[in-house]
Amino acid sequence: MGTEDSDASLVAAAQAGDHAAFATLVRRYQGVVFAVALRLLGDRDAAEDIVQEAFVRAYFGLDRFRGTNFRAWVLRIAHNAALDHLRAARRHPRVPLERAPEPARDVEASPGVEHTGLQAALEAALALLPPDQRAVVLLVDVEGLPYDEVAEVLEIPVGTVKSRLARARVRLRQLLEADPRARELLELSGRLPQREPGASDSMPPME
Repeated sequence: MGTEDSDASLVAAAQAGDHAAFATLVRRYQGVVFAVALRLLGDRDAAEDIVQEAFVRAYFGLDRFRGTNFRAWVLRIAHNAALDHLRAARRHPRVPLERAPEPARDVEASPGVEHTGLQAALEAALALLPPDQRAVVLLVDVEGLPYDEVAEVLEIPVGTVKSRLARARVRLRQLLEADPRARELLELSGRLPQREPGASDSMPPME
């Protein structure tokens, strides 16, 4: 099968026993599954385990898959597995994602260094969100999934996706504004404008 085959055709082939078709699906979506798992858990080894577990579950559950969106399905499996991992580890302190080194304060930061520092601040703030809010920010703002697909992944109504995302963005902004270095980077990048009364909160894009 070619790399341009649709998910539907690949799933159908995999359901018929074509291992190469399923391998293509794995290659197509293992990156996004890993990225979401890593930011949910803050642990690379655990995220790799979640990716493996998600695709193993998906493979053995192919005969029960009746949907049309394989990406949403495997992300749902990974999300639920990550939540199980978090619940199992709730008595252990969570190690936040490592912050990138900050530039010297007496040297003007280059745009690249500015971006790196801002990205690290966003990652650190994201790690402080509750898992349900973190997941919706990851799927919408980081991975760019549409609301209806996020609702399918998280198994919640679209309206809940939107309200949860709004709360998460407000909390992220509060966390960033409370961090002097993060606030300075946001102001330098032009991403922290003065808000008009009644204006909605928005966050700079994350990669």
